Order: sequence, then structure tokens, then C-alpha cells
Amino acid sequence: MAEATPNTPQAHRYETQVAGRLLVLETGKYAKQASGSVLVRYGDTVVLATAQASEEPIEADFLPLTVEFEERHYAVGKIPGSFMRREGRPGEKAILSARMTDRPIRPLFPKGFRHEVQVIVTVLSADQKNPPDILGPTAASAALMLSDIPWEGPVAAVRVGLIGGQLVLNPTLQELEESTLDLVVAGSRDAILMVEAGAQEVDEETLVQALEFAHREMQPILDLQEAMAQALGKPKMAWTPPDSLSEEEKEAFYRLSLERGLTGVLQTASKGERSRALEAFAESLIAEALPKGEDGTPDESWKSLYESAFAEVVRKELRRLVLEEGKRADGRAPKDLRPIWIEVDVLPRAHGSAVFTRGETQVLGTVTLGTGRDEQIIDDLGIDETEKFLVHYNFPPFSTGEVKRLRGVSRREVGHGNLAKRALKAVLPPEEAFPYTIRVVGDVLESNGSSSMATVCAGCLALMDAGVPIRAPVAGVAMGLVWEGDRAVILTDILGLEDALGDMDFKVAGTRKGVTALQMDNKVGGLPREVLKEALMQAREARLRILDLMESVLPAPRPELKPFAPRILSLKVPVEKIGLVIGPGGKNVRALEELGVEVDIEEDGTVRLYSSDMEAAQKAKKRIEELTMEAKVGEIYEGTVTKITPFGAFISLFPGTEGLLHISQIAPGRVERVEDHLKVGDVIKVKVHRIDERGKIDLIRPELEGKIPPRRRS
Repeated sequence: MAEATPNTPQAHRYETQVAGRLLVLETGKYAKQASGSVLVRYGDTVVLATAQASEEPIEADFLPLTVEFEERHYAVGKIPGSFMRREGRPGEKAILSARMTDRPIRPLFPKGFRHEVQVIVTVLSADQKNPPDILGPTAASAALMLSDIPWEGPVAAVRVGLIGGQLVLNPTLQELEESTLDLVVAGSRDAILMVEAGAQEVDEETLVQALEFAHREMQPILDLQEAMAQALGKPKMAWTPPDSLSEEEKEAFYRLSLERGLTGVLQTASKGERSRALEAFAESLIAEALPKGEDGTPDESWKSLYESAFAEVVRKELRRLVLEEGKRADGRAPKDLRPIWIEVDVLPRAHGSAVFTRGETQVLGTVTLGTGRDEQIIDDLGIDETEKFLVHYNFPPFSTGEVKRLRGVSRREVGHGNLAKRALKAVLPPEEAFPYTIRVVGDVLESNGSSSMATVCAGCLALMDAGVPIRAPVAGVAMGLVWEGDRAVILTDILGLEDALGDMDFKVAGTRKGVTALQMDNKVGGLPREVLKEALMQAREARLRILDLMESVLPAPRPELKPFAPRILSLKVPVEKIGLVIGPGGKNVRALEELGVEVDIEEDGTVRLYSSDMEAAQKAKKRIEELTMEAKVGEIYEGTVTKITPFGAFISLFPGTEGLLHISQIAPGRVERVEDHLKVGDVIKVKVHRIDERGKIDLIRPELEGKIPPRRRS
């Protein structure tokens, strides 16, 4: 423990055991001016979470919540690798961790709360065994519980692995290397609120068991937070919800909307036509519903209240249609997929390309094959330093018919790209069999729900089109839920509108064998096991239908790479001869690159040659083999005489290796002078007779073998 001065404030400490390791929540010592602040320690991983709300609300029709996840490189004893040598924009891992914290806490703010809220999680120490990402939701929850911010927590998060067929709570980073499942679950006392998972084709029943296991094991963490909040929590701030219509006025407005034909407008199949029809319908309906003044003119001061009420009316009627009539906004039944069409090999110069269209969602998937030099250098707090598989998701404004400024990559784009990456990574070939750096890009050309899952499908097809020998095709589908009372309807392949108005967004990707990626956000109370399993099984049915369509277009990866893709040759050289391959000052490597070949040399002696010209690659490989050849006893070589001495001739077998042909082995009978038989530059056949412990090589003439006894070294 660090020493403290007499004036050091007293910390309040709460602790429990989680997976055999101590989880500590501490408050009262650090960041005391924040409304809520908690230091969370697990192993030697430490994060500080703070929560703060503005004193006054802002004009907005949404919850103004921002969640930041700040990685400090000093947490692992590193100086940032950027030019400025300080932390800049959050990296991909930090963005994903921020989303992982945001998603479970956001639904628990009271409806209508419009004060700006900022939650900041700062990683102060990372032991590279216990990842800090799962501490984010717990730390943020504890800070909110202690603060004066109204919030309906607590929540906690745990990770579940599957090692040797056994579920493992909070596996270390090292254990995750052996796990076939990486599942993060955040939940409240009664509900699973968020799921994020990557898996090696894990079956649905096992996933349900893992979810139940996670929810059960997080309960002590929730107990800890409740005890802390009960003892130390601040009184919650007073706030005023925005004005709204009374329940009676809302019900009358709903009945009027039905009388004027809202149901028919909602079931317009096309997203664009439906949006325009709803806009015109709302304008007419609100004008009719507005209270009239004494002069008979509508009272415009009520307009914003009716506009807000109209969104509730639309939600209510869409949910009624699903629950009571089994009808959806575009006329489908709950289990129906939208029409799908697929194209592959659509771009002439890309190494692989495909277009996957499902209803009004369309993604162009492309694959680029690169070399070892194209690996991404990871400058974060984890143990991995490079990444050979990249998946990037782009969501331009035209995909939804909008005009927006193009800025940097959004958090949503990073999150969707990571979900698609997890789905596809599970089926990639081992690096030894296919040692390329692979980049998959999903460009969303149209969007009306489930664009991340369309990216999985397009990306898989593009990989197959590129000739990447994946183990099995992967497809994905987004599921939804409408649940009221004892009625629950699961929706397959949800629209954007159903995502916004439903109770669950459940994205599932996988092969025919099992699930490879899973993401869920739950907006309601605890989902029964039966509902979870039914959603997974319904997703499996849809996934198999999609895989059938994908395989009808491209049954398997192409046997050959595209003409413009780099070819690769691999060979292994002795570690001690890596210097020979490189040459003085890199001379030999530069000579190979002049052939049009890129050379990648690893520390274990693996050499990879990349070139779009296979003949050049073969030539480079032959040069390296010649540079690194080792003489073997009994082998015959064509050698070149490099030096004449009174006792024999030195023969170069290949670059860097020569042996001695003793004067007694040059010709039958007695040889008086070597020069009478050989001269420098002569090329002769020689055989390796012996290599001594110092590496010196004795040669003989193979045609004289048996006629002249080999000399004996003293």
C-alpha cells in the first residue's frame, strides 16, 4: 500500500470475489468534485469512472448522454507511438469499450431526462491479464449510483469463455487464446441488457447456457454497488420532464389516427414512400387535432406536443399490428426474409468483390490481399502488437437518402465493422496456409436495417471471390422483438423502423454449424430462457436460408487468386543465415525487390515473397535458397574453383559455402602440382565426403570414388 499523509481523505472500500480474483470498488479519495466517482480494481487492472450532469436541461428530443473510454498508455508502461507522443483520438479498442459501456446504461435513464450527462472511464493500470473493457459498465454504473443523476441501475458486466467444453468466468487474456467463445454480458438484477460475442461456431444451446451463467455470476457485483449506493449515494436531483399530452389526449389522438387511415400508411412497402406518406399524414392529422382558438384557427403552441405524440402513436400501432395481426411495416410475416439478390466479381481490379442486397439494404464487399508489411500496428493497452485481418464498415449519408458532412469514422461504424470482423474471423484459414494480410471493406450503398449483417454476407462472398480458402461460408441476420404482457413476437430480418420501435435488437452471424458472432441490446425486462432460445433458433433458420442463396451463387472459394492479387511463396531458412538473405546494408533484399518481389523476413527464419509475377517470385526464391543452402554429406554439387594451394583446391559449392578438395583427391596417381590439373574458375563435380565438428568440408571427386582412398584428417 502507498503511504499517505495525515490529511489524506479516507476511502470507502467495497470488495467481493469474482472468478477467484478480488474486485474492489473504492470512492471518497479521488475526483471528488465529480457528482459520482469510483475507482475499480480487478487484479492489477484499475479504472476510474466519473459521472456528471449539467445543472440545466437542453433543448433536445433525445437523451444527451456521452460516454468516453480513455486509455492511458502509462497504464502498461508505454509512451504513445504517435508523432506527438501523447494520446489522441481513441483507438478502435477504446471506441468499442466506450460502446460496451454506453449500451447497457443508456436505457436506464428516465424517459424525458434532458440534462447533459457525461460518463468518463479512464484506464489507469492494465495488467494485460484482466482486460479493462468489462470493468467499464460496472464502474460507470457505480459512479451513476453514487451521483445525483436520476438513473435506474445498477448494472454489471462479466466475460464468459468456453475452454475445453467448460464455461469460464472472466477468463484472462491468455486464457482467451484457448477459448472458443468470447462473450461479454451486461445486465441488471432482472435483465440481460447487452451481449457482445465472438465464437468458433458455438451452438445455440451452449450460448443460452453461457448467457444464463453470466447473469447469475454478475449478481454479487450488483449487490456490492447497491450496498455502496445505500451508504454513500447522493440524493437524486430534481428535474422536470418535458410537457406532453395527457393520457386521455394521447388516446383520442391515437383513435383519430386510426380513423384517418394510419394502418394503411404504415404498411407501405418502400421505406422512402412510407416516410413521405407518414410525413404528409402527420401534417394533416396534427392540423386536424390541434385545439382551435376562439376565432376557429388552430393553436400552434400545441404543435410540438402533438408531433411528439405522433411518434408514440406510430410505435403503438406498429406494435399492435405485429402482436394482434402478425403484420409488419412492409407487409411481411414475422419470420419472412426480405427478397435477396447477390452479385460476385463485380469490380475488375479488386482482389475480391461482391454485392449483397436484402430488401432496401445493400452492401458492396471488397477484399484486398496484402503482405506482411500491410499488417496493422496496434498501439493500445493489449498484448497483441499487429493485426493481419482488417474489416472496415462505411456508412455514407446517401445510403439513407440524406445529405450530411463527411467526417471521421463514427463509433457506430467502428462497432459494426468489429461485429462483422468477429463473424468472419472464425472461418479464416490458418496463417501458415494463407499468410496474407486481408482487408475486407463493407460499403453500405443502401440502408434500411441490418446493414452490419449484410456486411457479413457481402464480406464472406468477397473473401470467397478472392480465393481465400475460408473453412465455411458465414451469413448474418438481425432479429427483433415485440413484447407486451404475456405476448412476445420475434421478428426476422428487421427494418430500421422495427429496430427503433421494438424491444430488442439481436444480431446473429454464423455458419451452418454454429454461431460466430452475436450482439444484443435489450430494451425491456428480463427475457425468459425460452424467448432467448427461440430468437437464436429463428435466427438459425433464417441464416440457413441465406446461406443456401449465397452458395447457389458461389458454392466455394475460387481455386485461384485474381490476376491482380499478389502471389506468395514461403520458405524457411536457418535463423543464423537471415543476415545472408538480407545482405550487407540490405543489399540482397534490395536486389530481390528490383525483380518486383516484396520480401518479408520473420525472426524464426520464415521468408515470404510477394509478387504479382510468379516467375519473378520463383527466381527470388531460388536466389535465397542458393544463399542459404547447407552442404550435406553424400550430396554431389557442381562447384567452382576459387583458390589453389600447395595442398589442394578450395571449391565454392554455393554462395557462402566452400570445401577443400585435397591434392590426393584430384586425380588418380600422384599429383605433384594442383595447377597441372585445376585452375581458378574451373567448374567441376564434387561430393561432400565429411563435415567436421568445426564445419569444415572435405570433398572428393565422385568419378574417382573407390579408386582413391579418402585422406584422413589428423
